[in-house]
Formats: sequence, structure tokens, C-alpha cells
Amino acid sequence: MRKTRWMMLAGGLVLSAAPAHAQTYDPSYPVCLKVYSGSNGGGGEYNDCTYMSLAQCAPSASGRPAICMVNPFYAYARSSGGPYRRHRHAAPQ
Repeated sequence: MRKTRWMMLAGGLVLSAAPAHAQTYDPSYPVCLKVYSGSNGGGGEYNDCTYMSLAQCAPSASGRPAICMVNPFYAYARSSGGPYRRHRHAAPQ
């Protein structure tokens, strides 16, 4: 009886654990296209972070269940010393 309770508890914990999700935003680009996949059984959604501006993204979202949004991880990429980091140059002597 005691063993059965522990097995049920362990099974419940395993089934209630949520799956981990990988980061879905590419920090290299400032704009993402969020596409909502079909609601007719397919379901799901995905992000396409390959746009440099909202104006560049807008035609891709037009006529689709999608929106253009600012990449929430892009600002972090810029402040962490990515390719946009400015270096001080030594003054000429």
C-alpha cells in the first residue's frame, strides 16, 4: 500500500513537470515576426527574427496571422559588447 502511494506521487510529479523551452529570439536582429500557425488542428507559433526594421517586417506579416514586434533580447545583445561596441581611440601625439 505504501509503495503504491509513492509510485502514484512520483508519477504525478513526472506528469506535472513542464517541458523547457529554448530561447526563440535571435538577439542579432532588432525585429521579429511572430507567426501564429493554423488553428485548425496544427496549432503552435514561431518567431522569425531576421528583420532590421518594422517597415522591413510589415510586408511579411501582411495577410497572415502574424505580427511584427521589437525583439526583447536585441537590446541586451547591444549592451553586452556585441558588434556595435564603440572603442576609444588613443589621441594622436
